[in-house]
Amino acid sequence: MDASEAQSVARSDAVADLGTRFLVYPQAPFVPGYDRPELVWIPIAPHAISAGPSSDAAYVLFPAAPKAPYRAPYAPPFTDEYLPLAEAGPDGHFDHLVPGTPQFLSAHAFACVHRTLDICQSYVGRSWPWFFSDEYERLEVIANLPWNNAQSGFGFLELGEDDSQNPPFPYALNFDVIAHEVGHLALFSILGYPQVTRPTADYFAYHEAAADFISLLGLLSFDTALDRILRRTRGNLYIANELDRFAELTEEKQVRRFSNSLRTSDVGDDVHDRSMPFAGALFDCLIEIYQILLAERGLSNLDPRAFDDLRQELSGRDLDDELRISQAHYEPRHFAMKSALAEARDIVGTALARSWLVVGPEELDLREAKDALAETVRMVAGDELGERIEANFAWRGFD
Repeated sequence: MDASEAQSVARSDAVADLGTRFLVYPQAPFVPGYDRPELVWIPIAPHAISAGPSSDAAYVLFPAAPKAPYRAPYAPPFTDEYLPLAEAGPDGHFDHLVPGTPQFLSAHAFACVHRTLDICQSYVGRSWPWFFSDEYERLEVIANLPWNNAQSGFGFLELGEDDSQNPPFPYALNFDVIAHEVGHLALFSILGYPQVTRPTADYFAYHEAAADFISLLGLLSFDTALDRILRRTRGNLYIANELDRFAELTEEKQVRRFSNSLRTSDVGDDVHDRSMPFAGALFDCLIEIYQILLAERGLSNLDPRAFDDLRQELSGRDLDDELRISQAHYEPRHFAMKSALAEARDIVGTALARSWLVVGPEELDLREAKDALAETVRMVAGDELGERIEANFAWRGFD
């Protein structure tokens, strides 16, 4: 082998180490600023992902005819006719597929599933088998069906479409929706499901809050999202922005908002309503840690630690005035603020995921889940931030 051949092999090995390329929309492409997909790397070597796409963890099918959602006794595998599978290009990558085709839709869904798995496994610190692995080796992903919903379950993930739009918008292009459903699957696999007692209302509420937050952490894993959110707000994440909107359905419509002022006394027994104070507290923790990092690094004059209750002591208008800076003043700080937000993301993400190893599914209580989170924050980032987490949850009624 001559020198040029050796260099070519070395370059090929380096690319293989990065994984396989896919194109993913960080937010639905109708959201302004997200009309172009971002290049992402799935950490599986080129040519190791087969047509579908298909990996050791998941495979995708696009039914050729309308399919009904899985309901007992119907379950995977899907055995009816499906459209031609998405195939890698000659280089083993999937970033050549054209948006708008069924094959792109399938590859997009696959990449979103693996991206979310990678995030969860990175924060937990290890991989794990699917909770359904005794019966199914892999997750079956149905990329499209005429149903205004998405669902995950024992061995499957099905992605319908938002029929309020014309034409209907496929949820396979909505990263938030896919990340939320994969979040449920990850929780079932790590946290587990009660085997002795019946699941509590708090168990399901926690599932919803944690799965919602996983979708937010996933959004913050995209450079496009980090740049757009920070430049749009000039670093002030206390004002309304797409970060606090879960599963955007249109530019002005979403399933739920993270930035809410709900306390445990404000919600009833509906599982999604019950989850919102906990999800709101998680969001508050993320933003507060980010703001503390900015203050420590001389990037902001507002330090949340100087206030017993930031919400009460500063009105919304005062807070906006305190954090308002000009575009010219913001731009030289952009990458430093981006680093602070990424660090805050990883602190809360790591603490949340590792708390799943501490809290048990039997008779799960949201206050117990809060205690586990605060303890893992202390382990990850120190006692001071752990105390701030406690204070945020206490304000919501989790004391």
